Amino acid sequence: MNLVVVVRQVPDLIEPLEVSASGTALDYETASFVVNETDDHALEQALLLKESGGGTVTVVALDYGEVDNTLYTAAAKGADRIVKIARADDTPPSPAASAAAYAQAIQPLGPELVLVGIQAHDELDGVVPPLLAARLGMPYVGVIRGVKRGPEPGAVSVCKEFPGAVMARLSVRLPAVLGILGAEQPPRYVPVSRIRAAMKTAKFDEVAGAAPPPASRVEVCRLYPPPSGARAEMLSGTESELAARIAEILAEKGLLK
Repeated sequence: MNLVVVVRQVPDLIEPLEVSASGTALDYETASFVVNETDDHALEQALLLKESGGGTVTVVALDYGEVDNTLYTAAAKGADRIVKIARADDTPPSPAASAAAYAQAIQPLGPELVLVGIQAHDELDGVVPPLLAARLGMPYVGVIRGVKRGPEPGAVSVCKEFPGAVMARLSVRLPAVLGILGAEQPPRYVPVSRIRAAMKTAKFDEVAGAAPPPASRVEVCRLYPPPSGARAEMLSGTESELAARIAEILAEKGLLK
């Protein structure tokens, strides 16, 4: 099976994010980047499909953030090919621009199945996967938790989650684009030694980015950091003093009578 996985870089939420001087975007120069969590699950799912029945896994990513580290990690995990899309701009592309760039890079690969994380935390409403499917002319099914090869060639069996944690098993004809929420198992860990080895052997196929699509009709007028709430109370003292203070707090909140 010819599998393609889209991998995106997102700001690391462990560190505080700053609003830029313009007030309409994050200050990405002060941010550090990590792989988007659901894209990591998409890669894991593709590797599981490859291991269960053969095939190739191609990872496609925009040259943005600290993407090389992510791509070397993907190669160490078992990706067969890496395609990096060149970009002249250091700022993150819009969802429409991302979808156009991914589609242009993926189309020549002739994939049977395209896997992409259902959402990135720096985009609005998870629109990249369906936009990508539309540009590729493929059907799209999102919020997927697990993919298996179908009983017949040319289809896969997917587990789709609906509101209320209701799960349904669907058969999807190929080619198709799937928005992955979670893989059948957590993304695998690879030791640093294997990543360093991949840095010496893995090669990236660099392709040109797509022409930018028409300007989005969604405009960000202003970003504000969330207001700081009340600070937590740090408790100290002996075990009996701590227990007494906890009991007082519960009583104050009406949780203890």
